[in-house]
Amino acid sequence: METQPISLLLPFFFIIFLLSQGSWRLSEAARVFTITNHCKETIWPAVTPGESFNGGGFVLKPGQSMVFNAPMTWSGRIWGRTGCNFDQDGNGPCQTGACGTTLKCGGAGATPASLAEFTLGKTDFYDVSLVDGFNIPVAVKPLKGTGNCTIAGCDKDLRRNCPKELSVKTSNHGKTVACRSACDVFDTDEYCCRGLYGGPSVCHPTYYSKLFKSACPTAYSYAYDDPSSIFTCSSADYVITFCSSRSQPVCVYHDHRLICNGSTSLKSLLNSRWSLTVAIALLIYKLCGVYNIL
Repeated sequence: METQPISLLLPFFFIIFLLSQGSWRLSEAARVFTITNHCKETIWPAVTPGESFNGGGFVLKPGQSMVFNAPMTWSGRIWGRTGCNFDQDGNGPCQTGACGTTLKCGGAGATPASLAEFTLGKTDFYDVSLVDGFNIPVAVKPLKGTGNCTIAGCDKDLRRNCPKELSVKTSNHGKTVACRSACDVFDTDEYCCRGLYGGPSVCHPTYYSKLFKSACPTAYSYAYDDPSSIFTCSSADYVITFCSSRSQPVCVYHDHRLICNGSTSLKSLLNSRWSLTVAIALLIYKLCGVYNIL
């Protein structure tokens, strides 16, 4: 009979243990990726490696989104392809971002292309890179995360004021569909951060990289643009939006609720978790007093 009070308390100790492990479990969970097209045209997002993303390629009409679950150790890149013409078997060309002639990408895309890059783990690293050029605006917006969790990407469409020497134009109407990097066009050590310019102390922003930076303030504009371009976040889901600004709010329906960037849902969850922990601890204290355990 003496052990009955302790047996009664065991479930409460177990609950506290589970709650104390909550933050670790959150950071180790798979990430939810929502990819959204805010462009006025159809795009064909590409992902590599793409096993968890519909095989690496799919179509999004204006206003459409698709949701995927990425493994917690996934590391890869996401970009948008434009001007594609795929047949019913998923074969065909694209004006920008093509990965060969297939809808589902098994490797890197052709430059120029705006890239969203991720390395997931207990702490996620992510960025938007224009080092290989620009084809459409892209932004990465973390949801529910803890840490820095800055929105990475673009505020403007660089195609509208791309220098003519960097412009990629359609053959029929002369419309600019992408903007090449200065490294790709001129292939010099200065623009490519190699040779005598192969380090952060000697490779500095150029006229062209500054144009890229003005359009996408939190994106890589050249190889050593790290301080303002790479970000970390823990326990986050991610929304990748094409043709939206960083300030444009985004919402996704996840876990049977609507979550928006800037949401306090995670803080509320953590506050409620620890409030419950404190309440259970007080209950245990009262029970210990009743049974004279302490």
